[in-house]
Amino acid sequence: MCFFGVFLVFLVFFGTLWFYCTTPEVNSQTSSCNSEYLGASLWGPLKELWETVDGAVLRRQPESVHLLDLQLKKHKAHFLSLFRNPPKSAEQREKVRKASTEGIAIQGQQGSRLLPEQLLKEAFILSDLFDIGELAALELLLAGEHQQPHFPGLTRGLVAVLLYWDGKLCVANSLRTLIQSRHGKTFTLDLSGELVALTTRFTDELMNQGLTKRILTLVSEINVTREFERLQKARGLGDEKHRKEVSDLIRESQQALADSLFSWTCQSPLSKDDTLALIGHLETVTAQADGSLDSMNMSLVMALLYCLDVSFVEQGTEDRDGEIMQYVSVVHSRLMDGQPWKLPGLQAVCRLAWALSLRVLSQLPQGALVEFTEADEALADQALLGDVFLFMKEGMLGCESFAQEEFYVRRLHSLITDFLALMPMKVKQLRNRADEDARLVHMSLQMDSELPSSLRKDLDHLMILIGEFYSKDSFGLELGLEFWCPTESLQHTSLQGSYLGMALQRPPHKQVVLSKFVRQMGDLLPSTLYISYLRMLKGLANGPQCAHYCFSLLKTNGGVSGSPVSWEHFFHSLMLYHENLRRDFPNPDAAQYRHPPLRGITQRELDGLTSFFQLLTTIITWSENARLALCEHPQWTPVVVMLGLLQCSVPPVLKAEVLHCLAAFGKSPEIAASLWQSLEYTQILQTVRAPGQRQAAGIEVELNEIESSCEEYPLTRGFCHLISTLVESSLPINLGAGLRVPGFQPYLNFLRNSVFLPFPTRAYRRPAEKWEVADAVLEVFHKLLRDYEPQPSDFVQEMVELQGEQVPAHKPPGHSIMFHLLNDSPMLALCLSLLEEGVRQLDTYAPFPGKKLLESAVLHCLRLLDLALQKEVVFMDLLRESQASLLVSPLEQLLQGVSPQTRRADHIVNIARYLYHSSSNPEAAFQSAKILRHIANYPNIQNRLVGDFTHDQTVSDKLMAGFVECLDNEEAEEGAEKGDDSDLQKKVARIRHETQIHILNLLITSLELKTPNLALYLLGYEVKKPVSSTNLQDPGVLGCPRSCLHAILSLLQRGTEKRSGPVLTQQAPHLAELCYQVIYQLCACPDTSGPTMRYLRTSQDFLFSHLQHLPFILPSNQIAALSQMSWLMKTAAIELRVTSLNRQRSHTQRLVNLLLDDQFNLSKSVSGFLHFDTVSKVRRKLLSVLDAIDFSQDMPELLQLDFFERTQIEQVISNCEHVNEQGHTVCNVKLLHRVLVAEVNALQGMAAIGQRPLLMEEVNSILQQVVERNRVRRSLSAKRHALRSWRSLVETLLTACPADLIPADDRQLIIRDLLLDLHDKVSEDDAAGELMPIVAGAVFTLTAHLSQSVLSEQQQGVGLEASSGFASIANSALHLILRKLLDFILCTGGGYQRLRAHLYGSLLYYLQIAQKPEEPDTLQAAGKAMWERLTAPEDGFSKLQRENLAIIESYGKALMEVVCRDACDGHEISRMLALAVLDRILSIDRQNQWLVYVCNSGYLRSLVESLRQDDAALQTLLTPQPPLLKPLYIYESKMALLTRVAKTGQGAVELLRCGLVAQLIECQVFDMVPDSDAHRVMRDPSGFIPSPMDRYRQILLPTLRLFQVILTSTTMNHQQGAAQILQWLIVHADTIQSLLRCQELSMGVLQELSLLTGIISKTALPGALEMGGEVNSAALLEFQGHINRFQRLCLSLLGRLAGSERERLLKQAEIAAPGDSADRREEMEVAMQQVCANIMEYCQTLLLQSSTQAQFSICLFSPSGSEPAGRDGGRADLSSTLPSVAYSRAPSLGLVMYLLKNSAADFFRFHQSHRQSLGKLQSLDQLPPEELKELCQGLVSGPGGVEKISSVQRSLLAKRRLVQLINNRAKLLALCSYVIETCLFVLWRHLEYYLLHCTPTDPKDSLLPGANSFGGLQGSGSRGLGLSRVSQQDLDVLKSDMAAGFGEALQRKLLEVEGLYSQVRSRYTFIQALVRRIRGLLRQPKS
Repeated sequence: MCFFGVFLVFLVFFGTLWFYCTTPEVNSQTSSCNSEYLGASLWGPLKELWETVDGAVLRRQPESVHLLDLQLKKHKAHFLSLFRNPPKSAEQREKVRKASTEGIAIQGQQGSRLLPEQLLKEAFILSDLFDIGELAALELLLAGEHQQPHFPGLTRGLVAVLLYWDGKLCVANSLRTLIQSRHGKTFTLDLSGELVALTTRFTDELMNQGLTKRILTLVSEINVTREFERLQKARGLGDEKHRKEVSDLIRESQQALADSLFSWTCQSPLSKDDTLALIGHLETVTAQADGSLDSMNMSLVMALLYCLDVSFVEQGTEDRDGEIMQYVSVVHSRLMDGQPWKLPGLQAVCRLAWALSLRVLSQLPQGALVEFTEADEALADQALLGDVFLFMKEGMLGCESFAQEEFYVRRLHSLITDFLALMPMKVKQLRNRADEDARLVHMSLQMDSELPSSLRKDLDHLMILIGEFYSKDSFGLELGLEFWCPTESLQHTSLQGSYLGMALQRPPHKQVVLSKFVRQMGDLLPSTLYISYLRMLKGLANGPQCAHYCFSLLKTNGGVSGSPVSWEHFFHSLMLYHENLRRDFPNPDAAQYRHPPLRGITQRELDGLTSFFQLLTTIITWSENARLALCEHPQWTPVVVMLGLLQCSVPPVLKAEVLHCLAAFGKSPEIAASLWQSLEYTQILQTVRAPGQRQAAGIEVELNEIESSCEEYPLTRGFCHLISTLVESSLPINLGAGLRVPGFQPYLNFLRNSVFLPFPTRAYRRPAEKWEVADAVLEVFHKLLRDYEPQPSDFVQEMVELQGEQVPAHKPPGHSIMFHLLNDSPMLALCLSLLEEGVRQLDTYAPFPGKKLLESAVLHCLRLLDLALQKEVVFMDLLRESQASLLVSPLEQLLQGVSPQTRRADHIVNIARYLYHSSSNPEAAFQSAKILRHIANYPNIQNRLVGDFTHDQTVSDKLMAGFVECLDNEEAEEGAEKGDDSDLQKKVARIRHETQIHILNLLITSLELKTPNLALYLLGYEVKKPVSSTNLQDPGVLGCPRSCLHAILSLLQRGTEKRSGPVLTQQAPHLAELCYQVIYQLCACPDTSGPTMRYLRTSQDFLFSHLQHLPFILPSNQIAALSQMSWLMKTAAIELRVTSLNRQRSHTQRLVNLLLDDQFNLSKSVSGFLHFDTVSKVRRKLLSVLDAIDFSQDMPELLQLDFFERTQIEQVISNCEHVNEQGHTVCNVKLLHRVLVAEVNALQGMAAIGQRPLLMEEVNSILQQVVERNRVRRSLSAKRHALRSWRSLVETLLTACPADLIPADDRQLIIRDLLLDLHDKVSEDDAAGELMPIVAGAVFTLTAHLSQSVLSEQQQGVGLEASSGFASIANSALHLILRKLLDFILCTGGGYQRLRAHLYGSLLYYLQIAQKPEEPDTLQAAGKAMWERLTAPEDGFSKLQRENLAIIESYGKALMEVVCRDACDGHEISRMLALAVLDRILSIDRQNQWLVYVCNSGYLRSLVESLRQDDAALQTLLTPQPPLLKPLYIYESKMALLTRVAKTGQGAVELLRCGLVAQLIECQVFDMVPDSDAHRVMRDPSGFIPSPMDRYRQILLPTLRLFQVILTSTTMNHQQGAAQILQWLIVHADTIQSLLRCQELSMGVLQELSLLTGIISKTALPGALEMGGEVNSAALLEFQGHINRFQRLCLSLLGRLAGSERERLLKQAEIAAPGDSADRREEMEVAMQQVCANIMEYCQTLLLQSSTQAQFSICLFSPSGSEPAGRDGGRADLSSTLPSVAYSRAPSLGLVMYLLKNSAADFFRFHQSHRQSLGKLQSLDQLPPEELKELCQGLVSGPGGVEKISSVQRSLLAKRRLVQLINNRAKLLALCSYVIETCLFVLWRHLEYYLLHCTPTDPKDSLLPGANSFGGLQGSGSRGLGLSRVSQQDLDVLKSDMAAGFGEALQRKLLEVEGLYSQVRSRYTFIQALVRRIRGLLRQPKS
């Protein structure tokens, strides 16, 4: 048979290898002073040995055979000289003595070390105590010192004592495990042949060298009491816990040695000498006080029994006959000699076993053994005389380890069955003897004489032994089946399928014999054997099939002969008893009821009835068929009769048995319901008082009067057990209806008030019974509360009618318990005091009666508190909503109350103290952790808890040790679901694991709360000082205790040094995930981050050692693996950021290389094997982590339903959904199950009952579907989390780490790899849509970084003209990235618009790569001929751009459609980005394919028409507090796109055709100019929200720019466009005129003016009106008026800008923003120049349009040559205050002259500056640092910004700034030269008119009023100006002024301008010609 399943039992012996020491990290951790002190030769190496043996044999670790071989060779001496210590020696003593002065060399450390005197003294004490060598003692002490943190509260000496014995235990355990791994006759561990051969060879050697005798010597020598005396003398014992641990270790060592021998004999017999030695040892064995053997001797007895087992000899052993002969003869003679043993019973057992072996041998064909085999009868007789069966029952079954070992049970089973089968005559003799004795007894009873003394009770003992032996079946073997021969046909439903075929085969002979024995013993059964026989049947009925056979036997017996052992007989007798006793039923009021007469039943009858009830209970417990058959039997009616008996005066013991029996019946829900009604009817517990009845009756009286006085409470316990069973089966609501208020309340009141509350104060004859009562009643409370779900109806007071009046109804029992637990009630107080008592008792570590039951009662209390905490939230919410008058307090507050026993608020501390006992009480620790976790959710309690936990230092240390011990536990295992609790050990391992989970969740919850909190205390941070001042250390350093953080780290660090990676991630994935989460939280929280990261970095090298094992692959639990990686990556991201900020370059570099390297250097990793460097390509760590995230997700199929309605089911499912702790929305499956089952139960009618199984099947399929849905949600959530963490790690790597850690070319390749991988994963067909947004975000940041990297590389001038392509990254890779990006955009379909926003952003960044950087305008371009520029080779930018466009166009209409659709509709950000993408593509699309598509598909018209809809939204933006700025941004994006479209002639025409201007004319937002002063007050302090005026400009300026572009682009339809735009100007004329008149010329106003004047100069022309189509004369006149007004305003504006205000404005700009004054000044200069240029252009156009010749031209300037004053400031002030007065007249020609002069002067200033900047740019490397800093200042924000920048970055910024300056100057130069040219033209035209064609008037005429307005078109008759007529004097003055102004110097300057600028620009101006003409005019003599 396979032994493995069973084998775990062996582990029980050494399983509790107490927690601390077993942690393997104990060996790997090093403390500062004694790093190698683990090597204590009596502990460290032995620990390592045990680890290896355990790993190879029990845990089956791969590659462990080799290690085991090495260890066995190394430690062979330890096994040969088992437990012998290294001897003392004078030399060693001397060496150790000198260690304090001369020092001592320590193994594994260099040099010698001085040790303190105290340590040496202790070493000598230890050496004398254990009689070990002085050096070994010293090593042991040092190891003890090193291990001290694992043993809080112990000194190093005490720890050394533990280590000494643990070393011994390790050897013993290793020996036992090695022996168990051998092949043999009993079991196998299924190990590899290689391993078995190794261990067999090794153990054979040990055995040959006298192992058995050594073990026997040790077993008899080691004595706990003696050892303790020695330790006591040397003060080597500490507190109770230490004592218990030492005694456990000693006992376990003994036990392991004995087990080694037992395991050997199980597999192969001992040699004859060893067998004799074993017999010799057993002769001297004595029993314990209760007559049983102790477990160690039990092992040895069993070893001998296996030695004497010869059943295996049958398998052909001819060659070993001689050996067998010798063996048999020696053993035979030894067992036959008459020497009595100290335990005669033990001798009898051995003799019986030998007799049976001889009987087996006698059946073999060998005749040689005849001389011995004849003696079997005699031996058996001797054994029977020695009361063999009695000893087996008392001595062997009484031993507690007996039932825990399967092979003990099997051996004893074979012993008993062999005796019955092989010696039938002996059995017959026993029966005859028993019959004879029965007759004698009968006669002596008849004659009242003494009983004869010669009575033997062998058969009695045999039957009782069989009954006892088979009634305990810890392993579910059902060995008793061998006693039942299936006679009837077995086609029976309750039996398992494997037995169905048995009826067809003939059962084995042995089974037939045994079954005959059972039947025959029952025939003509003498009365003396009656009880024994019943007890035997009870044992043999133990098990589902056995019970069925036994039931059938009792059924058939009744039919045959009226046998006394049959149902017929039993129930008939019961009815007679009942009849008889009922007559004596007393009147309840009568006094004698108190002492009922016992005349009905004798003691013997009482025993018989008790045995019968026990048998009945066993059968119906196991067999449901029997239960139903008996209960429904019409004659017997057992339930009725038993309830009747309960009412009679029967001893409480019998009543208790009856109640247990009823409880067994109550296991069937069908019976339970009727049983409740019968209970109520018979008033066993009186629930209805008859009127006038004085006292209570029923069980309450029995408890208070009979049981209390007897001090025994079987009836009460029986009643609790019955209620407990019934409550589980069914709880009728209408119990007792009609006679009382229906419900369970009276029973609950009785249990609480009469049983539970008084239990501590009652007297108990048997102390353990106190805890039995508590446990029984608490179990009922627990079940009631567990099944209670608070409902709204519980809080409404309902009324019921009772005998005609309304009385309040009872609430459900769970409600009542909740109410008591949520108040400071006696019940709660008792529960809490019970918990305190429990922990006090456990702290003694001493056994006491009822310990198990106390633990169970404590467990129920903890569960009650846990349930109350779980349900109180709903309970209190419902209570609040119902507004009922109940008063309750939250339980977590009640737990903070003061304990009456200790007068301290220590309830929660008491609960937490159970964690300290997790090794002995795992379940209590589990519940305790659960409760603490509930309490930890309340922030207000945490603070107090920290105070309570740290208040008393000893308690605080214990609590900390408790938490750490639970986390450290080695045995915890992440098990399957809760269902698999059959194996106790697995169950315990699972509970320990869940305790760890709860503690970690407690830490996680607490860390989110404010400090101080529980987590900080448990993790070892400061709670009294600021958290950030914590200095974390390894345990033991500077007195630092071992905290939960150390435990978590040691859990995680296990296995990190091996290739397989951290063990925990594989073995307990969920636990590992939570551990990583705790670490992440500690690193992420600002308070704890500093200390934690320092500690992890320095002491543990935590991150590096874990990241190198990424990715974690767990096929069985993908979700947990992803979560583990997520937390780890998030922590790594923080570490990278922190180390970068702190400039810890080496740390950052190491992590960066680990994550990004794609080279694997073999020489580093396999040192020693390869002596040459080989570099192989590996996958980057980051990419392999990405590979581990599976983007596909299998979705559950749709529900296929036949009965339920799908929509309703979906509705129910969504109602059951909630957000769990991890933040996932999942469906509560339990709740859904309740709802659906309630729905099924609510169906009425026969059809529904028939279909119930089908309905339940469908419910099941729905639940499975929901479980699957939950799994999918959790899986997707884990993937999302992992991807987010991956993304944050990537972004941190690229953004936060110093740029120079990753060289630019590597950086680009890394980004390329990441991008391509991401795209590949997301483009798979089954990629889950939920992951796309995160991927899109990652693509966006990666593309942005790629773009940045390429651009910065180009700026530094690297790789521009490289042959590989554009940059370090090849063009082909860039194209691939573009294609994948476009594929991603297309595959996202319609639903993912927000996601596409990221992708559009990426596309924009990508296209930016091919954008040519700004180049300096050197004004030398004209040097190159046109041809050269045309034939120049294509540069990298244009090539890439061309290729990009080709790729984009290859996607055709599909891509256009997606982008255009997004641009027109949807989410704002997506629209803006889509518009930007369109803009970008249109700008590079030379073929205009996209433009054609946009125009033809109607998207352009749609965009244009949407402007009208934007109007309302834009108007709301101008209110002082705008709602949102979104409309503004969208509007700007649209206008940018339309401007881009308008830049081509085709586009501009299309826009006009779409009615763009018409749409804009209708927009009213342009007329809503905000009042600039009113809103100064309401500025946004952050400066993010622009002021209303700025917002208005953001609306107006794009429109003006658009108009300007349209006017520039249209050639064919220019007039049409100009007319439309003029119309816009006229519609919004008021606004425009107010803008032109603006007083305050700020920068914004100047920008408006520069654009406005530009538009006016091109549109507000006389000729424009004729183009407008048919316009009637009135409108024409109005238009004319507007145009004239525009002209006047423009000229007056020129007056301000060219003259008076210019200097003042520039000064003002410098004062307003001193920081960036240079920038502001430049912008102002450009804007002013632009306005002047525009107005001068306007003047020029007006002059040219009015006439081609000067004499017919209109005049715009008055003939006055005086220049505007104002340089001295006199006139300027006046002009600013009274502009209307100053400018009401037409401006003079002097103004133009002034402008001309200024522009010429400016030109030279700008030219000089331009040359300087160019020079600086060309010698950028030679510039002094100060100048570089100054240049960067404008581009870097923030104080000290420049200081932080690297030098490379600084020169790049300086270069950018210089290019800016140069290009600005070039622009100004162009404007200046244009202004000069136009000024000269205007001057020339006017002077020509005034000086040649103008006819001056007489001065007197000037008195006539001037009718015409100035500057209009000529009147019909006159050619005058319409202003006051020009007199001759004016003209003369004009001429002289002009001549003076236009002097030689100016002329020279002007010609120089032309020389310097115009020719270089290959644009020949008319400056020279105009200068010549003006000079001519001015020199002309007066006519």
